[in-house]
Amino acid sequence: MPRFQYVALDARGQESTGSVEANSANEAIGHLRQAGYFPTGVYEEGKAPAARNGKVKRPRTGRIAAPAVATPKRKTGITLFQRQKVKSRVLMIFTRQLATLIDSGLPLLRSLNVLARQERDPVLKRATEALTDAVQSGNTFSDSLAQHPKIFNELYISMVKAGELGGVLEVVLGRLAEFQEKAQKIKGKVLSAMIYPAIVMTMAVTIMGFLLVFIVPRFEAIFKDMLGDKPLPGITI
Repeated sequence: MPRFQYVALDARGQESTGSVEANSANEAIGHLRQAGYFPTGVYEEGKAPAARNGKVKRPRTGRIAAPAVATPKRKTGITLFQRQKVKSRVLMIFTRQLATLIDSGLPLLRSLNVLARQERDPVLKRATEALTDAVQSGNTFSDSLAQHPKIFNELYISMVKAGELGGVLEVVLGRLAEFQEKAQKIKGKVLSAMIYPAIVMTMAVTIMGFLLVFIVPRFEAIFKDMLGDKPLPGITI
């Protein structure tokens, strides 16, 4: 099994290096995330040069390839019917991770960089990269969030702004994550409660349709055979 050298951030925001055995780079990243690390670079052993102090240097090819990541941004305005919203569960995980990184002492800009690298949702990844550029340009975090109203609602932006003014951004983000987690649980309970009535209604409509299509015409044929050309009894009229 191949070994991969990695550079990652621990829960305190400090950079650490080492190696891990995995079948692929994605599997190695998964092992590191399960261990509580935020990987910033994973390279197969023997392909990335190591420094004298034992730390893995990032190859220059990775820096050259960086502009290739930015090229899809130009196509966002041309692509039709592109998804612009993020699932509530994905946003909840993003908020929780950002709160954890900032609470561990990591600066906001570096935390956004870490999350942008490891984010798998393409919409949230592009939004996080845009947030990083906006914050790096001098905008506040709340103003940067306001540029993406389809992802971050007014409550989210207002709470982040209050956290910035009070100097307790990590606390506010933690409460936002808790609020989103509770909302997700309530949503799951509501959906679970609606499953049984939906099944009953579906079965009722199916049975009614079966009766009208197959059973009622047979009764009509039976009455015609019994009565012939005679009219129906007065009690049935």
